[in-house]
Amino acid sequence: MKLENKLAIVTGGARGIGKKICETFLKEGGSVAIFDVNEEEGKKTASEFNESFGSGKAEFYKVDITSEKNVEDTVDAVIDKSGAIDILVNNAGITMDNLMLRMSVDDWKKVIDINLTGAFICSKFTVKHMMKARSGKIINISSIVGVHGNAGQANYSASKAGLIGLTKTLARELAGRNILVNAVAPGYIETEMTGKLPDKVKEALLGQIPTKRLGSVDDVANSVLFLAGSDSDYITGTVLSVDGGMGI
Repeated sequence: MKLENKLAIVTGGARGIGKKICETFLKEGGSVAIFDVNEEEGKKTASEFNESFGSGKAEFYKVDITSEKNVEDTVDAVIDKSGAIDILVNNAGITMDNLMLRMSVDDWKKVIDINLTGAFICSKFTVKHMMKARSGKIINISSIVGVHGNAGQANYSASKAGLIGLTKTLARELAGRNILVNAVAPGYIETEMTGKLPDKVKEALLGQIPTKRLGSVDDVANSVLFLAGSDSDYITGTVLSVDGGMGI
């Protein structure tokens, strides 16, 4: 039970990779505060988890992570209820893809605001409680496209590259308080979206991956678990690529 008696905030935790991260943490004895803007999905996910892992193990909070006041008030509510925040996973993110010349400034700003500024805001208001405890783990979910770029994703790539810079800076600022900050950079992961891709596109993707398979949400969640638990207590400022060797 690697996370026994540990509480984690997971942004974008109502579905997809975020939901799998929450489930993985719960299996290891932790409890989760699910931050998500989708109230219906968030309540459903929390209910499922409480049925499986015990009442009160998962709590849903409707949060707009781009709102400083909303985040601050919600983090304070988590502290009032649980007494401490041990782990923060900045997972929430969106895509609004287009070639740069066709991309509107609004689409640029929206992706940066949610993917990058949202992680900054959540970190800012969580860290003040971690600093009092002189302990904590922050894991930012970046992407392989934040390392290598990707045509048609200027906004998304920039936001995920920014998360890497944020990770390294916070790691330097907070290490003296025993708060460790790392990032996970997933490659191409088997999701509902990739499942709809034409076979030719999938074959082209697999041609870029030395392991010859797409990653799974479990691959990502297990990597996040490693960084959240005590096995990584001497690791900070690191970007863990979960990409099947694409970065080789």
